[in-house]
Amino acid sequence: MINLLNISDISIIAFVGVIFAFAVTCIAISKFSRFLPKDMGRQFAHDGKLSAGKPRGAGIIFIFVFVLSAILFAEMNVEIGVYLALIVIEMLTGYFDDAAEKPWGEYLKGFLDFVVAVIVALVYLHFNSSEIYFAIFDKTLFIPPVVFAILTVVLVWASINVTNCSDGVDGLSGTLTIITIMTFFVIDNIIGVFDGFNYTILLFAVCLLGYLWYNATPSKLLMGDAGSRAMGIFIAIVALKSHSPFLYLLAAAVLIIDGGLGLIKVSLIRFLKIHILKNTTTPIHDHVRKQKDWSNAQVVFRFAIIQIVISLATVYLVMI
Repeated sequence: MINLLNISDISIIAFVGVIFAFAVTCIAISKFSRFLPKDMGRQFAHDGKLSAGKPRGAGIIFIFVFVLSAILFAEMNVEIGVYLALIVIEMLTGYFDDAAEKPWGEYLKGFLDFVVAVIVALVYLHFNSSEIYFAIFDKTLFIPPVVFAILTVVLVWASINVTNCSDGVDGLSGTLTIITIMTFFVIDNIIGVFDGFNYTILLFAVCLLGYLWYNATPSKLLMGDAGSRAMGIFIAIVALKSHSPFLYLLAAAVLIIDGGLGLIKVSLIRFLKIHILKNTTTPIHDHVRKQKDWSNAQVVFRFAIIQIVISLATVYLVMI
């Protein structure tokens, strides 16, 4: 393992790195959260006004801690370095939007996501083949690079935006993201994907846990787009590096349903004048709070339970 610390025992480095990432995230949030922009309260979200006045944009803290931890403790190469830079770019676009007096337009953010997605596709294909391993069926399929690049752009763009749309309940998107990336971590170890990237999954997870320490209901601060957009691109990269990207549909099923249905609903209305889910509030986490009277804690626990069940079933399918 290549790292900036000249220590031979890799397991000790890994252990220290995990503790370091969690501790520094907690300390940094406690020290610097007061400098973050304040949330204005989302106008259309269920109980959105309750968030007004809380520090927003905490993603800038835990993402920078993650990147620092990865540089210090993870195996670094050019490919991983580019991915870290792209994660920071997504985080910064979200943070500047969080801090802006007038929010950035949806089309501008969508275009920036598209550009980042294209770069991810090009970088991945430069360092990896366009073969896809269908882990559940134990089959490998070669996909023409152009088709693979298009599918990768769709994956990255969709992951960024469904994760962003799922951020609306204290602790929800962070908890679901941890379950999703840890599902891939387990699957990577089952199918033998050991390429140096796996360890960054642990670092990202513990940085998120440090953030959730302060974001658990009732939250003291919010990650904002700075966190959710960075989480989205990281999930997509994790799926790609597993060489089984279609598992994203199962490992991130709740994120896809929660945030994705809203994207589909709005897109169909805006571009095709097609109205669907008229009696369903989106994101789905707002629907269950408004229509089913679920508390924030119930939303987080129940959505997490659903994803854990799906993830466990997926892991079992891969094992057999």
